[in-house]
Amino acid sequence: MNNYKNILLINYGGIGDEILFLPTITSIKEQYPNAKITLALEPRSKSITNLTTLIDEIICVDIKAKGIKKYLNILKFIFDARKKHFDCIISSGKSPFVAIILFLINAKEKIGYNSKTCFLLTKKVELNDNQYAAKMYHDLAKPIVEVEYKDPKIDIISDFELKDNLEKNQYICIHPGVSKMSISKNILKCPKLPFWNGLIEGLLNKNKTIVLLGTNDDKDLIDEILKNENIRNHSNFKNYFNKTKSIMEMAFLMKNAQYVICVDSAPLHVAVCTNANTFAIFGPTNEKKLVPQRDNLKVISNNTNCRPCLWHKRMNNCENSDCLNIDYKLILDKIN
Repeated sequence: MNNYKNILLINYGGIGDEILFLPTITSIKEQYPNAKITLALEPRSKSITNLTTLIDEIICVDIKAKGIKKYLNILKFIFDARKKHFDCIISSGKSPFVAIILFLINAKEKIGYNSKTCFLLTKKVELNDNQYAAKMYHDLAKPIVEVEYKDPKIDIISDFELKDNLEKNQYICIHPGVSKMSISKNILKCPKLPFWNGLIEGLLNKNKTIVLLGTNDDKDLIDEILKNENIRNHSNFKNYFNKTKSIMEMAFLMKNAQYVICVDSAPLHVAVCTNANTFAIFGPTNEKKLVPQRDNLKVISNNTNCRPCLWHKRMNNCENSDCLNIDYKLILDKIN
């Protein structure tokens, strides 16, 4: 195999997509420990650098910009990347434009998924999206690495400490929300308020300590939860909304929790990376593609005949979203 020294990886999407891309980066860095790794990603996902030391440099490309600005951003990225003289480029993405962009950047090795323009690549990889997404991404590294796939993992920085009288394995983290971008696109993956009220009250009645996590994306739902006096005023309830200063601090809390409960969103992928005991709530999306099969990771869903449908059958939720009518007791009964 070639001894690549300057490698560009391209993976657009949210922070969850970047976490799922970590096994690819890990294998490449293990195969080429002296190589400089540059990751091109969307600005909203740059916090991935807080979860790994494997990335030497990032290039932010705003591909979600509207109108002509999007294409100007891509052109700028191409010109800037050409100046860096990468000897290997690997890009995810199914669009035929991916191979064109890699060809224009120019590198000795250009690797991407099979498409109508894959003749512009030096190596093409068959896209198998009927598997865990981290493994799907890792297929892109196989032409240049001999390292076996490993599930996403992050190393928790040890200088955090538990506060508010929290004790290791004696509290439950709950992250109830999804991104505002998803909500604005009618991509709903989160049960409604009665689910969360019932679950949190039930856990508090079992004398469990609850740590409610969330950021500004989750504000509307968390504000509604906090209107419940039985929750808000309970001595075992800890409101950590906007109190974690970084995604790594959230990971620290999850790693030390007895359980983590969350929906299909970025925090779920963080929980997976920490190997926390996790209840993952799934509605219209396919859990087989988004979480690995583990004994300590339990998927909670309402198995309607039409789920999963999101992405392969439709691009947003149906009017009823019956798959999100999930009974909170499915989780409550599993926690002693």
